[in-house]
Amino acid sequence: MSPITEDDIANFLVNTPDFFVRHAEVLGSIRLSSPHGNRAVSLPERQAELMREKIKGLELRMMDMVRNGGDYSVIAEHVHLWTLHLLQVPKAIEIPEILVKRLETSFDIPQAALKVWEVSKTAKKENFAKGFSEDVQKFATSLQTPYCGPNTGFEAVNWLARPAEAKSIALIPLRAFESSSVTPIHDGVKVSTPTIGLLVLASEDEHRYHSAMGTVFLEQIGELASACLNRLR
Repeated sequence: MSPITEDDIANFLVNTPDFFVRHAEVLGSIRLSSPHGNRAVSLPERQAELMREKIKGLELRMMDMVRNGGDYSVIAEHVHLWTLHLLQVPKAIEIPEILVKRLETSFDIPQAALKVWEVSKTAKKENFAKGFSEDVQKFATSLQTPYCGPNTGFEAVNWLARPAEAKSIALIPLRAFESSSVTPIHDGVKVSTPTIGLLVLASEDEHRYHSAMGTVFLEQIGELASACLNRLR
């Protein structure tokens, strides 16, 4: 006869829910190790501890949700005000400089820069329309979503005033603005429109931009910037 194993006991208790009803004294005498020291506690005590830990975890998650909700609300307000400033720029040629400066001040971004390659003949002589390679244009086109992560020697970092201070960066592709839809969708998948430029945000904090962060607001900034820069074409 095979010896009784722990699995046999566990299966018996799971499949015999009235066992402790018929043997209530056994339930009360069970002692378990407490994670808060070397003392032993009863099963009801251990269950209460587990419940308190679960409640504490839920409270922390709720606090995170409230805090993140507040953060998103603040960011959305900043995006709104930033957009209003861009809409009021009288001359199209002034948009790139104001766009970058307002980004830095509105979102507390240490450094930002952009280049635009689909512009009119008049705008081609401006700094924002020169000083980039074909490789960076191809790279921007390859981005389906903004790149967020460490600075590993990207060409776009050299557009910044202080490239050596850029420890983490966000690279946001700027795409041709479509009057019908900023991001056309075909069969449920976003279709990438041609890129017209690239926006770079940088921080000396190596953790500010990272691969696990959400990019919804960065994508919105890219779309809004693209729509405003459309005046340069």
